[in-house]
Amino acid sequence: MEIRKQYEIFEKNNLSKYATLSQNSKGRKRKEEKCTIRTDFQRDRDRIIHSKSFRRLKHKTQVFIAPEGDHFRTRLTHTLEVAQIGRTLARALMLNEDLIEAMALGHDLGHTPFGHAGERVLNELHPNGFRHNEQSIRVVDILEHKEEKIGLNLTYEVKEGILNHNGERVSETLEGKILKYADRIAYINHDIDDAIRAHIIEQLDLPKDCLAVLGNTHGVRINTMIHDIIENSYNLNIISMSEEIGEKTNKLRDFMFENVYLNKDVKSEEDKVEHIIKELYKYYYENNNKIPEAHMSIYENIDASIEDIICDYIAGMTDRYVINIFNNIFIPKRWEIF
Repeated sequence: MEIRKQYEIFEKNNLSKYATLSQNSKGRKRKEEKCTIRTDFQRDRDRIIHSKSFRRLKHKTQVFIAPEGDHFRTRLTHTLEVAQIGRTLARALMLNEDLIEAMALGHDLGHTPFGHAGERVLNELHPNGFRHNEQSIRVVDILEHKEEKIGLNLTYEVKEGILNHNGERVSETLEGKILKYADRIAYINHDIDDAIRAHIIEQLDLPKDCLAVLGNTHGVRINTMIHDIIENSYNLNIISMSEEIGEKTNKLRDFMFENVYLNKDVKSEEDKVEHIIKELYKYYYENNNKIPEAHMSIYENIDASIEDIICDYIAGMTDRYVINIFNNIFIPKRWEIF
């Protein structure tokens, strides 16, 4: 018997009755021959890890733009922390670890350079708006190319979880609901860690009532939140926190918005970032021929507006690449005499 089929039987016999089984996937847009070793969700995870968009996350801002120091989170390390928390929850609740891992690794593929500052600018510039979760779907459906194939052709369940990981959206699967919690648990706690390292806040500034319930350290708080979700979701067709832990988690998130995400020192470079992206957008809108042929070739058989094409191009850039492109276009070069 094929290894994949053996594992599908294992999932059916051992996972929760509420788990999303790989053999019951709604499938892919394009029919493919099944892998003899990996389930469909395992295959999706591998495709995401090997994609160029995933590799570029290592040079994309999480919170702090162009931080000096090796220990600040990037969009990639955030993604890995989300995946780790998601797998822990899925394993404890006997849900599909491979599905949650694939969702988690892909959930921010569409994020812009300079984090949410970049997303805000593109949202203002594009006539139809710009949202990173929807862009992540665009990445896996269209923008990633391999061996002349358009997109990664991921399963319905993985894409649905990626699309619905934030805001008021609600995923159809428990694994997708886990992703939303894992994302929030990760960024609240690692952003506190980074903000203290950056001297934006001090440990003593954190709300004392939140620390009394959630814990005084990074690891303890994550542990508290994870345990609470497990206790309130075990063997149930829901993923939820208790009222107390949920309230303190949300209060800590509100504290981070007020004192870190909207902090004048943290945002001090964002005006420059917004200027860079606006000028690049305007430049490429007026000079379509300057968009690289490698990027334009993606749209040979795809209906896309020039606004779509420009946003796709800029959103895919890393922080350092977008700065280099801006400098090459707008900053005069020195004359050198030999």
